[in-house]
Amino acid sequence: MAEATKVGPKVLIPFYSRSGTIERLALAVAEGAQGEGAQVRLRRARELVGHDVLSSVPGWKESADAMNARYPAPTAEDAEWADAVILGTPTRFGSVASELKAYIDGLGGLWARGALVGKVGSAFAGSSQQHGGNESTVISLWNPLAHLGFIIVPTGYADPVMFAGAGSPYGASVISGHPPAGPSEAELAVARFQGKRVAQVAKKLTS
Repeated sequence: MAEATKVGPKVLIPFYSRSGTIERLALAVAEGAQGEGAQVRLRRARELVGHDVLSSVPGWKESADAMNARYPAPTAEDAEWADAVILGTPTRFGSVASELKAYIDGLGGLWARGALVGKVGSAFAGSSQQHGGNESTVISLWNPLAHLGFIIVPTGYADPVMFAGAGSPYGASVISGHPPAGPSEAELAVARFQGKRVAQVAKKLTS
């Protein structure tokens, strides 16, 4: 009797991106996970600010509309489907963007049922300047991941790409500058490694 083909781990990447910088990092994370055979769902959290705010900066509304057309909004069902969840956000005053936080806050029903306990959790972030809060933002996301019962997997210094001066042992990150640019190839390499590492751990936990 032929052995059944083993399906790879299921990885959810809920992210918020306004200019497209975090989107590009999320795509690299997805690429790394898919290289390990993972099934990936990319989901973009939706706006909480009004049309006037989005329209106040040239390109914001157009970028948001284009990304919303490419990616569905994340749902609780997505999180329940996944073996691993990798959260992506720009920094907002050293912490998670309210758009992504609203999605996390909406997982209370799954928390009450213990439906996320034992899944793999990780996070990545982006800021406009070197000391804009990337590390504190990633670490702040470990708090809700812990409350929800996730097994938190950081990048660590577990691959040579981590020594190229990009990212951190906590998670991938991008320093975008003004106006936003990047991520650099070094930043993308860390993001791909994060996706790979999370998928590898999820694969072991689900085998």
